[in-house]
Amino acid sequence: IFVLFLLCILCWVPAAASKNKLKGSQGQFPLTQNVTVVEGGTAILTCRVDQNDNTSLQWSNPAQQTLYFDDKKALRDNRIELVRASWHELSISVSDVSLSDEGQYTCSLFTMPVKTSKAYLTVLGVPEKPQISGFSSPVMEGDLMQLTCKTSGSKPAADIRWFKNDKEIKDVKYLKEEDANRKTFTVSSTLDFRVDRSDDGVAVICRVDHESLNATPQVAMQVLEIHYTPSVKIIPSTPFPQEGQPLILTCESKGKPLPEPVLWTKDGGELPDPDRMVVSGRELNILFLNKTDNGTYRCEATNTIGQSSAEYVLIVHDVPNTLLPTTIIPSLTTATVTTTVAITTSPTTSATSSSIRDPNALAGQAGPDHALIGGIVAVVVFVTLCSIFLLGRYLARHKGTYLTNEAKGAEDAPDADTAIINAEGSQVNAEEKKEYFI
Repeated sequence: IFVLFLLCILCWVPAAASKNKLKGSQGQFPLTQNVTVVEGGTAILTCRVDQNDNTSLQWSNPAQQTLYFDDKKALRDNRIELVRASWHELSISVSDVSLSDEGQYTCSLFTMPVKTSKAYLTVLGVPEKPQISGFSSPVMEGDLMQLTCKTSGSKPAADIRWFKNDKEIKDVKYLKEEDANRKTFTVSSTLDFRVDRSDDGVAVICRVDHESLNATPQVAMQVLEIHYTPSVKIIPSTPFPQEGQPLILTCESKGKPLPEPVLWTKDGGELPDPDRMVVSGRELNILFLNKTDNGTYRCEATNTIGQSSAEYVLIVHDVPNTLLPTTIIPSLTTATVTTTVAITTSPTTSATSSSIRDPNALAGQAGPDHALIGGIVAVVVFVTLCSIFLLGRYLARHKGTYLTNEAKGAEDAPDADTAIINAEGSQVNAEEKKEYFI
């Protein structure tokens, strides 16, 4: 009986201790967090326990190999180091992380029973610098160009975008392929477009965006070189060429390759007067214009791609003449006054062309000539006064004497009745007098 009693005591003590330990460990749980790191970087794995009664902590890798047991290193790997070890925390670091390190890591708390927490380590594959292919220099205007941008090693697959003149191009082809390691991807994008002369010197950019690049995308750039035929334009030195003045015609030509020296012709043939018509580079200098210079001038520019030309029709205008106002003063014996005022006339025969101003005239001639108007008014007043004076003198010189019948017989009659009788009788022999009414 005594032996049985001792055996019961020995079995009860460990059971009671184990029961008390299990009761105290019910509030102990390890806490971990998932970690994302760029390939080649350093990952920090942390396991925390808020309530711990001196229970051991342990980190193990996806292959269930123990990395650290408390502060003791279990796996010989120089990349794995201890960061912090205490009853409440066990933190380790993994440097120079590779894609093979990706997986689920386990933190174990050795209670009764053992409690664990999982932390997933995600490793990002950095995309390689992109490369643009498919460009062959030079490209002729109007040709169809196909450019391909390619990058490898991204995880997850990278995104490729195209830009031309800082404007994104949306209509592109996209292709994603898995690499041989079955972890990373190779991504390519193709851009098709037809080029023109405005694309010459333009930078086409391929941009690779990925979360591992920390908002700093990788780019590849291709500067386009487009060859095209020349474009020609003739610019005159004055819009209103006049006789006797010089004229410079400038032939502005653009093309790639750069056009050769331009060729000047007139009316389909050579320049008629080389002494006055001097060609200097792209300029045609005509000295002392005259009417014989009228015609069509042509400028031709040529490069290895083609030829282009422009024409300019030259019309030499007369130099405008200005006549001073003249006044004809009448003599004292006539009342006729003639005033002639000559205004500046245009060299053209059109009636409406008199309103066209000479571009070379002085600015002061644009307004009315008050002195000329005042002179004309003074002449009109003077002529009017002279006419009144001459009319009055003429009337004074032709004034006559007119008598009534009574006055005609009153010269020898003693009274009025006798004067009337004498006047009636004397009319027979009297000298006939006429009256003039003016």
